[in-house]
Amino acid sequence: MFFRNLTLFRFSSSAAKPLQDLDPALAGRALRACGPLEIATRGFVSPFGPDSEVLSHTVGNATLVTLGAEEKLLPAAVVNAELGKRLRKEAERRGRPLGGRQRRALKAEVLDILLPQAFVRPSRLNAYIETKNGWLVLDTASRKAAEAALTALREALGSFPAQPLTASEAPRALMTAWLAHGKLPTGLVLGDECELRDPAGGAVIRCRKQELESAEVRAHLKQGKQVFQLGLQFEDRASFVLGEDLVIRKLRFLDVVQDSLDADGRDSAEAELDARFALMTLELGRLFAEMEKWFGLERPDAKHD
Repeated sequence: MFFRNLTLFRFSSSAAKPLQDLDPALAGRALRACGPLEIATRGFVSPFGPDSEVLSHTVGNATLVTLGAEEKLLPAAVVNAELGKRLRKEAERRGRPLGGRQRRALKAEVLDILLPQAFVRPSRLNAYIETKNGWLVLDTASRKAAEAALTALREALGSFPAQPLTASEAPRALMTAWLAHGKLPTGLVLGDECELRDPAGGAVIRCRKQELESAEVRAHLKQGKQVFQLGLQFEDRASFVLGEDLVIRKLRFLDVVQDSLDADGRDSAEAELDARFALMTLELGRLFAEMEKWFGLERPDAKHD
């Protein structure tokens, strides 16, 4: 269950105190099945799958939670086709086109008929809360999905003042300097992809499987393009693409990490999840500590906690 994309939030040590026992709070917002006339529902499910009732799993200072959702698949084309059919039939019966209010009422009737027949698409979003250093880590690169999960946590807990990352060192400028001069922080090396943009003209260059220290890439930087995404490798243990929004994409743990996991035999799915989660949070904790130094990421209320 290694995460593949990371959207990060921070919270203060005082905000961490109510997180000691999450299960009762999450149980009040557990996922329920989509009703016949509902478009979607959202709530927490067990990280261990549908056969478990445990809604959180803690290893050390990190607690894993899973937000589930059910969404009805009802394409607009299907709704519009049925609505058009009914509009034509009703217009023929009345001898005139329907007005706006009548069209809206007829559309509501169509939705009431079609929704109970629609397929339901389930989805899951994993996240973990690391209380010692105040990290909320969500397995998504979508800001919309991350905000929805954070809202669900706030609804369950009553309050959870997690905040987006704030950097004292501008990530775009710093990563542009790394790429332009080839001088990266200790333990960090360039990967093989990047996205360069011209902030003024809007031109975009995307490189994949490319030598990033090549003259071609350097030429784009000299023309004023800046780094918006940069492929990196951290201490020969993980590779990823870091965005100027500090979202981590395409996270992959390298062989040295994978080998340490494979060396330990486990006899159940629960034990496998436990081992992977423990290893992942340990590795990411080291990466996040370095990111704090690179970009000047302060924990909220760090000066007052």
